[in-house]
Amino acid sequence: MKIETLKLPNNWKQFNLYNDNGMLVSLIDYGGIILKIDIPDKEGNFKNVIVGYKNYSSYEKNPPYFGALIGRVAGRIQGATFEVDGEVYKLETNEHGNHLHGGSHGFHQVVWKSEIIKREDGIGVKLSHFSKDGEGGYPGNIDVSVLYLLNNDNELILEYTASTDKLTPFAMTNHSYFNLGGNPQDSILPHSLKLESDRFVELDEDLIPTGKISEVANTPFDFRTERLFNNGINEGNEQNQIAGSGYDHYFLFQQTEKEKVVLKDGKSGRILSIQTDQPGMVLYTANNLASNSTFNEPSFSRYSGVCFETQGSPASLHHDGFPDILLHPDETYRQRTVYRFSVDE
Repeated sequence: MKIETLKLPNNWKQFNLYNDNGMLVSLIDYGGIILKIDIPDKEGNFKNVIVGYKNYSSYEKNPPYFGALIGRVAGRIQGATFEVDGEVYKLETNEHGNHLHGGSHGFHQVVWKSEIIKREDGIGVKLSHFSKDGEGGYPGNIDVSVLYLLNNDNELILEYTASTDKLTPFAMTNHSYFNLGGNPQDSILPHSLKLESDRFVELDEDLIPTGKISEVANTPFDFRTERLFNNGINEGNEQNQIAGSGYDHYFLFQQTEKEKVVLKDGKSGRILSIQTDQPGMVLYTANNLASNSTFNEPSFSRYSGVCFETQGSPASLHHDGFPDILLHPDETYRQRTVYRFSVDE
């Protein structure tokens, strides 16, 4: 296993992690963005399964949040407000009067401090950041770090740690778009998904949780048995239509030891399996990827990738019955998500 460090424009750093199987994970300190994950198909051909920009400069704005670390809170906060200990906090409104993904100056636009990590069980990069009290409208100073670790089992492990000095919402994730075919011009709709979830959260027209948690049974949201994205999206379910003819919904995981997510591309044979200690995740099938006029690169389009945003739920700030995201001063936030890549022979 080896690590390469490159210096990029704007003084960013790029880290290329290689394991002994030839797998490559490439990331930068700006936004903690994953640029590439090169893995083989069933014929042994390596391709990048991460959707992103061709030019580094495009990541400075990055409206789709390609590959980035998201925080302080991933997802949408209704009305860009929340109440903690009787005090109401007002956040930036950066999407339809709501607050999305930590705001326009969230963790996805931070140059993180970096440290090379070499261990017997893998190699990686530890990224660290100090977020000041009041930053983005959030209370409390936050010390946060994220470890990206690659091992010889073709696993990329993300370990998140954070602490605060005030009670504050905190729920991070990584916003990588996966396309196991290795070509972002090809849709992920023929991919199949198996998901350990029996409940999902309904959305309103602004993609804000209504507070209703529904059973997946007999709906296009039932991935407990492997199914194609195509099949679900084409059923015409109202919730799929609200999300732009796709998925942008929070799924609550069943609390089992099984892998929470298994994504397969039948053509290439590539498989992505995800294990996490988080209570749920947002499944996003890039339904709106082609609708943003700021995109200036034709290498991707609608349904070019799929995101698995493992996290707690910001809906807990306004509704009961959702996984809590409040971080207390006497606690340490810890999250671990493992992406394992393999091939179906």
